[in-house]
Amino acid sequence: MDLEALVDFNLVAAHGGFGRAGRISGRSKATLSRHVSELEQSLGVRLIERGSQSLRLTDEGLSLHERTDGLLSEIAEAGEAIVLGASTPRGRLRVSAPMVFAHVALPRIGARFALAYPEVKLEIVAEDRKVDPVEDGYDLVIRIDPSPDERLIGRRFLNDERLIVASPDMPCPQPAPDGGPSIVKAVLLSATPPNVVWRLKSDSEDEVLFKPEPILRFSSLLMVRDAVLAGAGAAVLPKLLAEGDVEAGRLVCWGTHAGPSVEIWALQSSRRLVGAKVRAFLEVMEKAFPARVFVRPS
Repeated sequence: MDLEALVDFNLVAAHGGFGRAGRISGRSKATLSRHVSELEQSLGVRLIERGSQSLRLTDEGLSLHERTDGLLSEIAEAGEAIVLGASTPRGRLRVSAPMVFAHVALPRIGARFALAYPEVKLEIVAEDRKVDPVEDGYDLVIRIDPSPDERLIGRRFLNDERLIVASPDMPCPQPAPDGGPSIVKAVLLSATPPNVVWRLKSDSEDEVLFKPEPILRFSSLLMVRDAVLAGAGAAVLPKLLAEGDVEAGRLVCWGTHAGPSVEIWALQSSRRLVGAKVRAFLEVMEKAFPARVFVRPS
């Protein structure tokens, strides 16, 4: 078999179409189609059934894809491993990140990386959907509080607190006389469950409780933050998102929320080696959070 044709067949099979495979790989649809046809002719079997709107693998095509895709990845990774230690970061680097983290942190981090590594073409995509690094063509995905996934490996590089914040014109309510939660006008995320109670982290035995009374609900933390800045109410926000406004006096912090902290992870496909460009990007990102970085796993 022609290995180049086999590689292109696996690209089309993995991404479900010539157009999608072409966009992700940078190869033309015509070249991909020609190579797949040549492969079919050399094997004497139909590998892909082409419809007007979609395509599907035949049984023979599915079998060939399952038996060769992993082998081709191992060959590519073996070549990369030879030059990995001394190689200079170069080439295309695609990173997917959640909207809030991307807008708050990654413009500065991306600029530092671009200046430090001019031979890398960095592309950062801000999106809240759960992407697949292989199928969607990403070298690295950043996720907040990710659930375990054996197909992905990576490291937790940031552990962020949640703060209860409000505008300076909104006084912090006094504790309720009966020890129950104090009612406070609040801006909440749309997904916040009813009857939620905010608990302030405290070293004393007496808990400070707030019962948020929703004034506004938004689907985005950026929108929640902006509404709090406008004086609509209090909110629970990640420290990363709120600390700049607190330091500038645009918001006041009532305290740290006693709930779980925010974990932010950088992940990639477990089938890929950590290349020089990915390693370099992680190092730049970790330097941006020196006080909150977790020790790398050995």
